Amino acid sequence: MAMCAERMVSEFAAADERAGKLRGGLSAEQLNWQPADGGWSVGQCLEHLCITNEVYLSAIAGAFKGKSKKRVEEITPGWFGRWFIKSFAEPSASQKKVPAPKKIVPGSRVEASVLERFLSSNSATREVIDRAREYDVNQIRFRNPLVSVIWFTVGTGLMIISGHERRHLLQAERVRGSEGFPG
Repeated sequence: MAMCAERMVSEFAAADERAGKLRGGLSAEQLNWQPADGGWSVGQCLEHLCITNEVYLSAIAGAFKGKSKKRVEEITPGWFGRWFIKSFAEPSASQKKVPAPKKIVPGSRVEASVLERFLSSNSATREVIDRAREYDVNQIRFRNPLVSVIWFTVGTGLMIISGHERRHLLQAERVRGSEGFPG
């Protein structure tokens, strides 16, 4: 499960494109429409990603303070990081549905500007990735901002953000294509 910075940057560019297609042409009603099962709306999925990115990026950016620069070619999470990404970040048919921590739960109604906020959070993520290229992201750790007893490497944190975006963009695409979605 190794990944290089260039691939990660391209994944965030692809996420920007997917989010643009998802949001494109939606009315406020469509953006905020929720499926009958109580799942999040397209807008709530995007807002959740914005909030999560902001929380994680703040913790990750702070981890570089006082650290020596030393480049690594690939991000290689340890066993716990791989398990966490597979279990909670990446989209998967076998994934357990786990309620989001209160800190990153989206509001009940989302503003039309959520796409711009999402794109801005991804731009900030790419800036952190660019900064991270100078450091050994497989050694520098930060405290998980949602579960304070867990520490991740910076590289694992960036992979969590990337996988988490894929997961919730897929969720939003399913909502937009679901039966009952307002036309």
